[in-house]
Order: sequence, then structure tokens, then C-alpha cells
Amino acid sequence: MRKRILMGLAVVAVVAQFFQPERKNPPTDPESSYEAAAKPAPELAAALRRACYDCHSNQTRWPWYSRVAPVSWLIASDVREGRAHLNFSEWNRYSPEAARRRMEEACEEVRAGRMPLRAYLLIHAEARLTPMESELICQAARGMGGGATP
Repeated sequence: MRKRILMGLAVVAVVAQFFQPERKNPPTDPESSYEAAAKPAPELAAALRRACYDCHSNQTRWPWYSRVAPVSWLIASDVREGRAHLNFSEWNRYSPEAARRRMEEACEEVRAGRMPLRAYLLIHAEARLTPMESELICQAARGMGGGATP
């Protein structure tokens, strides 16, 4: 009985590989980005690229495990949801008020430790934000001038 269950699970795992989510990065115009619009301090820009861009930009790095179901489904869903909430590659689409709100939300999320996602940090420890980097995000939200140092 145990052998049949294991064989059944193996078959399901193999079949699942044929149902892959879309993993693509839409074309990006650098002039439409947060970096072009806000001209953030280099430290802030580097922190955002390292900790946020995989889910909140059109510059997602799709690692090998993003091609293995069922993990691929979770990653693709997280990226879709992340881009829908905040997309640093399409910053020019936001009104000044919407941009300010998005940065305020980003500040709240990083201060509360909800972003980057814990599951993401398990595999990408380098994405962990320092308190200084979190403060740079919050300063950018307050000033929308792009991250003066504290």
C-alpha cells in the first residue's frame, strides 16, 4: 500500500511539471523606473534592487527552482501579486499621491518585518534589509525625494 501511494505521488509530481506558470519579465523602459523618477541615493537604490526587485519590478531573477512545480506556482503568484501592489519598473504610471502611498506602505511593511517575505529570506539571506536601509525607504516615503541619509 505504501509503495502505491509513493508511486502515485511520484506520478502526480511528474505530471505537475507540465503545468508551468508564466515566468516572464515585461519589457522595461529605464526612464519609467523609480530610480529615474526619484533619483534615490545609491544606498537606497542598491537596497531596493537587492531586497525588492525580484517581486516588485519587471526585472525578476527566475532561479532554477522557479521551474519546479509546485514551487513554481507559488513564486509566480508572489511575483504577480508583488508587481500588482508595487512595481519599481513602472513608477511613472503612478500619480504623485499613489507613488507616495506605495512608498509609505513599503515603509510600514519593512518596519514591521513583513517584507521581504520570510520565505524569500530563507533562500535569499542577502535580501535582508538593515535598520539603516529600512529607514532609507521610510525617508523616501516621507520626502519622495529619494532617500536622504539619516
